[in-house]
Amino acid sequence: MFLSVFDVFKIGVGPSSSHTMGPMTAANRFLDLILSDEWPRPSTGAQIVTIKSSLHGSLAYTGIGHGTGRAVVLGLMGEQPDTVDPDNMDAIIDQVERTGRITPPGHPGYAFQPKTDLIFDKKTPLPGHANGMSFSAYDKNDRLLLKRIYYSVGGGFVVTDTELERMSAGKKAAASGPKVPYPFATAKQMLDMAQRSGLSIAQMKRANEESQRSPEELDAGLDRIWEAMRSCIERGLKVDGIMPGGLNVRRRARAIHDKLQEEWRSNRINPLLANDWLSVYAMAVNEENAAGGRVVTAPTNGAAGVIPATIRYYEHFHDDWDQKGIRDYLLTAAAVGGIIKHNASISGAEVGCQGEVGSAAAMAAAGLAAVMGATPEQIENAAEIALEHHLGMTCDPIAGLVQVPCIERNALGAVKAVTAASLAIKGDGQHFVPLDACIETMRQTGNDMSEKYKETSLGGLAVNVVEC
Repeated sequence: MFLSVFDVFKIGVGPSSSHTMGPMTAANRFLDLILSDEWPRPSTGAQIVTIKSSLHGSLAYTGIGHGTGRAVVLGLMGEQPDTVDPDNMDAIIDQVERTGRITPPGHPGYAFQPKTDLIFDKKTPLPGHANGMSFSAYDKNDRLLLKRIYYSVGGGFVVTDTELERMSAGKKAAASGPKVPYPFATAKQMLDMAQRSGLSIAQMKRANEESQRSPEELDAGLDRIWEAMRSCIERGLKVDGIMPGGLNVRRRARAIHDKLQEEWRSNRINPLLANDWLSVYAMAVNEENAAGGRVVTAPTNGAAGVIPATIRYYEHFHDDWDQKGIRDYLLTAAAVGGIIKHNASISGAEVGCQGEVGSAAAMAAAGLAAVMGATPEQIENAAEIALEHHLGMTCDPIAGLVQVPCIERNALGAVKAVTAASLAIKGDGQHFVPLDACIETMRQTGNDMSEKYKETSLGGLAVNVVEC
């Protein structure tokens, strides 16, 4: 089983990897399909003149708060998550709404009225996944020429309905992936391979990545990921004001950061200093995400603050940090994230927030333990501790916005990750609950969880807090 570090960590835009980046990518895929030879052209020579889209399940329930409709429009205009300019998105949306047309590069242009051709269908869930959507193309007589169903399965990953069926049938997608030197699909396999090879988890993950790209390309890509994360933190620490969406939630990271800087300069004793810095770093990222800024899936946008916060903590509080350490951190975290995604889920719409912030905390704990000199067994223990103490966590965003409780939840996830790494590194790696058992428990818990608590905003805090 191989999932690249660049699949786990993807540069994109907020506020949601599954509800923003995924639908944008799905729209891109549909545009590519139109230009391809992978669908039967009508013999009459009919041409596509109109495109329509419908959103289902969690995408329908919380799509407005998550910016899903905007993402679909941007995707149909040919914009992609990793290259779209956040400062230009409003202008693109306004153009489509004024003209009633989408004009993606390389296409003749199609009729598309967002108010009527983009449907939030809360009554008709699609069978494959909670994050389902369809795209349809029609000729001038309103005859359907082409239709595809896509699922946004978390972390910006998008699959068609047929691809999802193949993935569900015995994990065939993993078996058909690229050949790598260390194809571990479980934590136990990872530890067994580490013991036999004498390599660290980061070294095995590096060997797998370098079977697909050069060492220079790998390092440049890892550095680019961290630079995007670091830039997101820095932007979040400089901006204040009210976040969009109507809840009137004020950004807090800048004010907290200013107070911490003042304490730092005055040498005042603060027993919670490390926790405070962790929290403000995570909050800075997730406030940027909530505002639709540039972020990195880690492994999702909703959980994007945990890993950057703990890496910045590593730089801030560990004198021996270096760029190689950050690369090893990311490789180790990606190895754990790949195992979780393969055997359970990183999607809040599928298993609740245990799959988002819980997975992020497990990945962060593993990465931090690795750069602190932990053995593979201690790293696996750190990931298990962090994930175990997020089990059962629901995804219940108020008003469907990735703000409350999501922003603070990332701060606490980062604190848990550092605590888990510290606990694990003080032991010998032997522990009662294996990481694989914890991942399976998360999967089962997610299956049993009511849909109200899986990113639909139909339960939990979303219905028990009065919206102002």
